Amino acid sequence: MRRLLMLALMGSALPAMAQERDFERWPLLTPSFPSTGGGGVMIGHYRPVVSGASCSTDFTATMPDGAVYRNHVVFDAMPVAGGVLCTNGRWRSLEGDASGTTPLEVFLKDGVARRSH
Repeated sequence: MRRLLMLALMGSALPAMAQERDFERWPLLTPSFPSTGGGGVMIGHYRPVVSGASCSTDFTATMPDGAVYRNHVVFDAMPVAGGVLCTNGRWRSLEGDASGTTPLEVFLKDGVARRSH
């Protein structure tokens, strides 16, 4: 009985996991979008490029008060599903006074960039 319950639970989770990794269904990555950190911050000029084992881009973070901060993000590049998944993002300010990580993932394939939900 316990085994059947585990299989039933796993079976119900599989479609969600598969959909989460159905990169072709991810929304298109636009050059500007709301920050994954929230707070009304808008990300701009976001155009990741793959180079070897990483993806990177400079970008801006515009605060609700209009202040603009320049940053750079580097992701690990992983070949997957005929494209490249940019994951494990690490960002830093170009002024060097702030840094962090991002849960955002980007999938690049055939010149099209898509972002995680």
